[in-house]
Amino acid sequence: MAEPIAFFLTWNTYGTWLPGDSRGWVEYRRGWQLPDPVLERENVARMTEDACRLTAEQRVAVERQIAETCQHRQWHLHAVNCRSNHVHVVVSAPNTSPRKLRCDLKAWATRCLNHDLESNRKNWWAQRGSIRHIDSATTLETCIRYTTQAQDRKTGPRSCVTTN
Repeated sequence: MAEPIAFFLTWNTYGTWLPGDSRGWVEYRRGWQLPDPVLERENVARMTEDACRLTAEQRVAVERQIAETCQHRQWHLHAVNCRSNHVHVVVSAPNTSPRKLRCDLKAWATRCLNHDLESNRKNWWAQRGSIRHIDSATTLETCIRYTTQAQDRKTGPRSCVTTN
């Protein structure tokens, strides 16, 4: 199988989309799950701090840090959009694991938030996130457009990429 031309990465802020969520949720290695109010309450009870909602200043800082990290690593950043409760990144990085991409981007964004904005928060991000492979120029363009232009619409990225 050929290497993807890019990846569409998404991760949530801490505590904003928990297992059991009333919108449904994704279980690691098992896919989409229906809402489960009991499970959601259990997960809320396990949280060590309040859910994280990023301010406008924090969102700008995260986007700036992701761009800087991509430039430093010589990854091609196609698009980034940091929202109050999640981040979307479209990036090409040949010979780099998508998990490493996501892990590194989250780690550097965390350092930026903790250092530059002098926060006492310990948990900024959900544990994992979504990694979707982009295998065509058409799909790449669709994901870029979704990331940069469609965030305030109700349509989701499901049509823009294949799930992996």
